[in-house]
Amino acid sequence: MKSGKLSWLATTMLACSSLAFAAEPFNIDVVLPLTGPAAFLGKAEQVALQRAEASLAKTDGIGGRPIKFVLHDDQSSPQVAVQLASQIVASKAPVVLGSAVVAMCNAMAPLMRKGPVLYCFSPGFYPAEGAFAFSSSVATRDLISAQLRYFQMKGWKKVAVITSTDASGQDAAKNIKEVLANPEYKDIELVSNVTFNPTDVSASSQIQRIKGAKPQALIAWSTGSAVGTVFKAIAEAGLAIPVATTDGNMTYAQMTQYGDFLPKELYIPSPEWLPNAPKDAPQAQIEAKNAFYAAFAGSAEKPDAASSFAWDPAMLVVSALRKLGPNATAQQIRDYLANLQGFGGINGVYDFKKTPQRGVNDSSVYVTRWDASQKTWVVVSQSRGVPLQ
Repeated sequence: MKSGKLSWLATTMLACSSLAFAAEPFNIDVVLPLTGPAAFLGKAEQVALQRAEASLAKTDGIGGRPIKFVLHDDQSSPQVAVQLASQIVASKAPVVLGSAVVAMCNAMAPLMRKGPVLYCFSPGFYPAEGAFAFSSSVATRDLISAQLRYFQMKGWKKVAVITSTDASGQDAAKNIKEVLANPEYKDIELVSNVTFNPTDVSASSQIQRIKGAKPQALIAWSTGSAVGTVFKAIAEAGLAIPVATTDGNMTYAQMTQYGDFLPKELYIPSPEWLPNAPKDAPQAQIEAKNAFYAAFAGSAEKPDAASSFAWDPAMLVVSALRKLGPNATAQQIRDYLANLQGFGGINGVYDFKKTPQRGVNDSSVYVTRWDASQKTWVVVSQSRGVPLQ
């Protein structure tokens, strides 16, 4: 009899163990441009989420359920992004990650004024304080401010600007104008300010106009193949001056693709995900960065800025769901994030009370320079773009 009871108990325990092992995944919807012009970002962020998923699989998940990031391809189209967002809202999901580009996030956000929580991967997305929407990484304005500070302190005060006419370029143009209005930058002279269409096959005429203005440095703000067009025109014009661009281009794939005509001095303002920025990071941030790089260890992919845009939002949302439980509402997740302080991420220590809807600001920005010999980015500034001594 005792043997029979033990056999029954063992069978029951095995059954329970099997049920736990086969627990239904906790799905988190993600909208990304996996095809189309912005796919270079979307695919890199897809890889980051896959590495995050594998890393999180070693933990208890959410309520004992493994975490699964369910990807939806917006095809680099705001219209498709809206269709996908509508379906996700209808499904009563409490949170959605993505998209990768500001135009898609701007299109999706109005559908989510009352939830679900939208965590956009584009730094150029600016949700209102208290909204259900959040934005990844450091704001474009803070990136530009740090880069201009670096230029000014290096003595490169005659600056030219070329921006694309899409949403990302317009965001940059607006922020450059606002930053230059700050008295701190009164010594910087904007000697040329031109635009180009991201579908243009050449930017030669714009670069020739810039060259004629004799700038000491250039800001070329666009992403993907469009910035490649600008880099090619710069090389063809023989314009040998320092060039800065957005960290949306901070990918190994682009550096390799444009290697033959990259500017000799290419600067990119970046948040803190690079291993050596900053050197005196708090322990919580060090642990987050160690986990980030460990997730990519042994894989064919090298983490870059596109990886960082997805990583911290994913970890922040997972932390909310672990704290609140798998039945958390959009309101609870929003309130958790809005009041979160001291969260160690790869891009800094997050304080959403100090920097609403984003958590990090210009204190997390470091200017980097692409080093072709090392095939990576080297940090050349202190926090906020102050040049290294």
